Amino acid sequence: MTKRNKIIYWIATLWLALGMVSTGGGQLFKMKAGQGGSDMISHLGYPVYLLTLLGVWKILGVAAVLIPKYPLLKEWAYAGFFFAMTGAIFSHIVAGDPLTGILPALLLLILTALSWYFRPADRKIILANQ
Repeated sequence: MTKRNKIIYWIATLWLALGMVSTGGGQLFKMKAGQGGSDMISHLGYPVYLLTLLGVWKILGVAAVLIPKYPLLKEWAYAGFFFAMTGAIFSHIVAGDPLTGILPALLLLILTALSWYFRPADRKIILANQ
């Protein structure tokens, strides 16, 4: 892995972790105002109890991505982030929200893709027939 790729990986991963922990924490504690809070989830048409599930999943996903080893667990965490963020983007589009409502989820989706793509070899699943 080149130095440039390692820098891109760690910048994307740390920003992703910060974003997921901050939004996940807010969702876990069902904050009223701001992105991802109970007001927003209700606006999107989802039940408020979904916030607890999303918050726990995001925090556990960050732990999975940051701890060494366990490449299969990391793949699941990245997949979960991808599904959560594409779901959020789609939900905001369907709700008719402006671009400013979609941007936070889009940024986290881009950071997820960058972190996944640039992850070091020891954080990837090694397939037997490669």
